[in-house]
Amino acid sequence: MLKLTPILIAVLYGLAMYRFSVWRTKRVLDERSTELADPRLTALTRRLAEALGVARVPVHIYEIAPVNGLAAPDGRIFITRGFFQKYTEGAVTAEEMASVIAHELGHVALGHSRRRMIDFSGQNAIRVVLATVLGRFLPGIGVYLAGLLTTMLAARLSRQDEYEADEYASALLVKAGIGTGPQKSLFEKLEGLTGIAGAAPAWLMSHPKTSDRIAAIARNEKRWGVPAPL
Repeated sequence: MLKLTPILIAVLYGLAMYRFSVWRTKRVLDERSTELADPRLTALTRRLAEALGVARVPVHIYEIAPVNGLAAPDGRIFITRGFFQKYTEGAVTAEEMASVIAHELGHVALGHSRRRMIDFSGQNAIRVVLATVLGRFLPGIGVYLAGLLTTMLAARLSRQDEYEADEYASALLVKAGIGTGPQKSLFEKLEGLTGIAGAAPAWLMSHPKTSDRIAAIARNEKRWGVPAPL
């Protein structure tokens, strides 16, 4: 029983972290966001909603500066103020913003948003177990190795989620009559918009390389028989 104690503690810790993360995320998003009111973007979200067969797509502006989009476990979609600012400045088109919303809808529809919250808690639990076990055999570096292995696992899962959400977004954009052109053109701008050039090793990056994502969209277009945008 004593040998299992660290594992049981890690599981309980993971469950507690999951509950706390859900509560904290909802609270922060509620406090720091307002519903999207831009007429052009609202019109495009209506087209996405029609393609999905739902009444509306709830999109909010999250009041933080980094350029990003995110999907909450409760199904709400958020565009950061920094991203929205790029749109109002003309650096990003309305259709490109719609592609971000479609991508985040993919995370919701495919269960990534809720699962990621669980994964985050589980990864912390795994890190605790690995650190405990490796620390016994490799004093001094066991904790470091535990963190590295957990990060590698999380990055791999996250990259797969991104490809799946990209594919969902492509299909939705085609069905809504927007097409995949804005999706690919946004990816081409992304590093410049975020100020992040992929310096980290690919296997540690939480998102796939931009060129790989564009190539995957092109393969889907060919597979679906969708003409590639000019």
